Amino acid sequence: MANVIKIKKGLDINLAGKAPKVEVQVGEVHSYGVVPDFFPGFVPRLEVQVGDRVQAGSALMYHKDCPKLKLTAPVSGEIVDVKRGAKRKILYMEIKPDTTVEYKHFDVNGIAQKSNEEVMMLLGESGFLSLFRNRPYDRIIDPNVTPRDIYVTAYQSAPLEGDALELISDDKKYLQSAIDLLSRLTIGRVYVSTKIGSSLSLTNCDIYEVDGPHPAGNASVIINKTRPINKGENVWVIGITELALLGRFLATGKVDMRRKVVFAGSRMESAGYAEVILGADIIQLCGSKIDKNHGNVRLIDGNVLTGSQVTEDKHHLNPFHSLITAIPEGDDVHEMFGWASLSLKRYSANRTYPSALLGKGRTYDIDARLKGGARAIIVSNEYDKVFPMDVFPEQLVKATIAFDIDKMEALGIYEVAPEDFALCEFVDTSKLELQYIVRKGLDQLFKELN
Repeated sequence: MANVIKIKKGLDINLAGKAPKVEVQVGEVHSYGVVPDFFPGFVPRLEVQVGDRVQAGSALMYHKDCPKLKLTAPVSGEIVDVKRGAKRKILYMEIKPDTTVEYKHFDVNGIAQKSNEEVMMLLGESGFLSLFRNRPYDRIIDPNVTPRDIYVTAYQSAPLEGDALELISDDKKYLQSAIDLLSRLTIGRVYVSTKIGSSLSLTNCDIYEVDGPHPAGNASVIINKTRPINKGENVWVIGITELALLGRFLATGKVDMRRKVVFAGSRMESAGYAEVILGADIIQLCGSKIDKNHGNVRLIDGNVLTGSQVTEDKHHLNPFHSLITAIPEGDDVHEMFGWASLSLKRYSANRTYPSALLGKGRTYDIDARLKGGARAIIVSNEYDKVFPMDVFPEQLVKATIAFDIDKMEALGIYEVAPEDFALCEFVDTSKLELQYIVRKGLDQLFKELN
């Protein structure tokens, strides 16, 4: 019987446009991209050039400080562009896909008899090591350091996210082999967190069912409630959808990046689930699915709390995201009385609007407006109401802004990731970019101490 973790603090934002569990059609994709910035801490060095042809699974770039870590092609085709930004930073590598995907073959036969060093080389060469995140610092892992434990998250609790087990419904048969492999790579245990009542059945791991509001599905919450991270320790984190891809690779020897993605949001026509290849051009995927008849639309790669806006320079599907969201932009909205409006359509986390009297089951069509500007930090215990970990979030944010390393360590900086502050950012009266602040603080701390 699975262990149960009950989360009381948090907030479920009931947005309009939830996707039903039905298959939908998507647009034809003519461009795929590999974006180094999707992998925090990865410093890319190219292995291919514009004009080269690659197979799915071919190495495109490696990490400067650890050549064993590589990013590989999600499809076969021709390298048509290497987009660069300031100081020639690589923004993304674009691939024009073949009509039929040609896969690079990896020898996975007898992997149970291979040494851990050989397994790590195989996972690095195929690009699967880049799908793990290290805690602390929430960045790419160091393959030369054995993790204390490995955590698998199988519960996506953010707004409009799909059912994680539905997303991998065709690949559940591959999970056990992947879990068995992970158990070899850690000196501790493999922990799997899932939604309460999901009845996920796996062996060689500890399963925890989580009950409570968002951010109940975040890896940091599960780590904090099971075995908190101390200074000098490290754990690896991977999502259940990425784990299923790894399991499929172990069974076939192919880097097959096809998986289900949810299309949701109040401005997404024919919302539902569709199978796509990671790295696909989101604008081409959505095609005519965006409802532009009711004003401008904000297209988001990921969920509304932690996702990124799709733009001309940022339009390839993040391999860690399984949701594409379309909500109103709100830049064409003009309201009488502005924020002081008493409209029943207005959502409030603090129950300051009459809409709070209509119950928690009501859905809200929230747009992308900030509705206010950045101002001084107001210590009002707002963060703590939606932050379920044993950490003082307001004090930690202040210490991070000041980059006071001693206070950051004392207040639990090693236990958190930027996504843990997404709800704090949503309810924040001060309108601070908390996720950016935490991301910058973690990166600075890593450079200072390593």
